[in-house]
Amino acid sequence: MGKTERSGSAAFPKAELLLLLLLGALVAAGLYLHFSDATTFTFARPWALLLLSAAPLTFYTLIVSRHRRTASLRFSSIAALARLRRGLFSRIAALPAILEILAVTLIALALAQPQTRNRENTVEVEGIDIVLALDLSGSMRASDLRPNRLEAAKKVIDEFISRRSGDRIGLVVFAREAYTHCPLTLDYGVLRTMLGELNLGLIDGAATAIGNALGVSLARLRNSDAKSRVVILLTDGENNAGNVTPRQAARYAAAMKIKVFTVLMGPSSSSGAIQRDAFGRRIRILRQHPVNPKLLREIAEQTGGQSFLATDREALEQNFQRILDELDKSTRRDVGARLEQAYRPFVITALGLVLLAIALRLTRFRQLP
Repeated sequence: MGKTERSGSAAFPKAELLLLLLLGALVAAGLYLHFSDATTFTFARPWALLLLSAAPLTFYTLIVSRHRRTASLRFSSIAALARLRRGLFSRIAALPAILEILAVTLIALALAQPQTRNRENTVEVEGIDIVLALDLSGSMRASDLRPNRLEAAKKVIDEFISRRSGDRIGLVVFAREAYTHCPLTLDYGVLRTMLGELNLGLIDGAATAIGNALGVSLARLRNSDAKSRVVILLTDGENNAGNVTPRQAARYAAAMKIKVFTVLMGPSSSSGAIQRDAFGRRIRILRQHPVNPKLLREIAEQTGGQSFLATDREALEQNFQRILDELDKSTRRDVGARLEQAYRPFVITALGLVLLAIALRLTRFRQLP
């Protein structure tokens, strides 16, 4: 009388793993050849690479668990069958599943948004490098420039950025200390977003470190290869903090051949300035914080820039336009100007693998549950 024995094996599917590694290497080699001209290869969303963990999970689900699954069949004995060697087809029977695993891996890589810069896409960009140094001290809350000095400055700077093309622009903010808010970039969308996020209270606004602001700005321009390098400093107060004096920073800027344009926000003296109110009446706006317009003029003159006074929004806009007129153009090779999205080869290859897997399942590779 026959007896029930278990057919199948619980061993790890080494042949399938070897086939997966072999096909994976072939796909990787093809993609490597496709991107061989790229000077850099990066991922815009590297956190999406965590999705690669789906590949081993898929391997376990489609191959390992199925390989370990056993069936109950009534045989007199399966000892003879156990001595038989696996044929070629039995070793590649999991090929459709392996193609699907590779497709999952490629989709995960595509979702990480790969990007390349190519040698032949290096372009000549006419532009200059500009660092905007913006005062965030508490006095920028004054409303003589409506709605206040900071918001008026942000609006004018945003319009300034929107009119630029080919210039790398960075943003430094300062009050008691100075910080790089955005390094030099050609991505004006990101820069304008970061500018819009600025508000009073973001940093300690109890003092004004003009020297430190210039120092941080110069550090951002130190390694620039642009012929023209410029700092535009917007402030409404006197230097009363920091470990670098404005005159020291001005000497450094002059030695580095970096022009500094200064813009004084609000009245230039403690006596204030005459303005008109909402009804057209002339009123005097008193300055409640110390100011040193002479120092700002000295900084600009020593570095080859210019000094401007902005007592209202219109004057601020005019001053920025005058700064633009003074800036010299330089030629710079900028490989970052042509950043290309590289996800398409990954998606197309994944789609091809899935279609091939479907086609194979319609042949003798079809597996019954």
